Amino acid sequence: MSQIDDLPPLRDVIARHQLSARKALGQNFLLDLNLTARIARIAGDLSQTDVIEVGPGPGGLTRGLLAEGARRVLAIEKDPRCLPALTEIQQAHPDRFSVLQGDALEIDPLAHLTPPIAICANLPYNVGTELLIRWLTPDEWPPFWSSLTLMFQKEVAQRITAEPGSKAYGRLAILSQWRAEAHIALTLPPEAFSPPPKVHSAVVHLTALPQPRFPAKAHLLERVVAKAFNQRRKMLRASLKGLAPDIEDRLLSAGIQPTERAEQVPLEAFCALARTLE
Repeated sequence: MSQIDDLPPLRDVIARHQLSARKALGQNFLLDLNLTARIARIAGDLSQTDVIEVGPGPGGLTRGLLAEGARRVLAIEKDPRCLPALTEIQQAHPDRFSVLQGDALEIDPLAHLTPPIAICANLPYNVGTELLIRWLTPDEWPPFWSSLTLMFQKEVAQRITAEPGSKAYGRLAILSQWRAEAHIALTLPPEAFSPPPKVHSAVVHLTALPQPRFPAKAHLLERVVAKAFNQRRKMLRASLKGLAPDIEDRLLSAGIQPTERAEQVPLEAFCALARTLE
């Protein structure tokens, strides 16, 4: 494994700082720095972009982003054990890298960044989906980010990019594809990580659209979709009956048959239904 910078190999960094990955924090470390640089390249030209990285751990992807020329990287790390390793990267790149210690669900990093902003992260498995939904459903659009390059379990990545009619199609597909272009850019086997997870992983790249594909209020669309797929085997007239007393009429006005199931309904129709509830 060749080096991408002058810092020590990642295995040496992990051993020196005794950074065993913790399951409770959703940690799985990527050790191959050539691979982390490849993930950074998926994010595109970052030379004029500030990058948020969530859960950098010992800094493998961080080093890839810096080596590939990111203008600035701001890492958010919850695990204080990782801070000494990240400090070594900071000392090597004092003007381009900084760390905020804390929970990404509670920290607002925008005061520390200059647009344009991208997010690139090997997300901790236990918070990845919640963070993605937060980034996809702000009240104002376009969002603060221009692109998301995110590592998930492969199953989650497939749910983000799924088409209507498939078993993977659901809330994540609709919220992702409503406001962004999304595709799976890379699939990784368990042995790429330490410790190896029990599942394959995948990198999803999402690019924010200038405006949503179809008009709808974010909170209403999310509510409709959550209820529809929470009981995905039921007909929509049953799964959505709590939304409005005349839900069958609203379904018909949105071009949806009340006897259809959620996985049969395309994005445009869900947006039309959300508009009937405004």
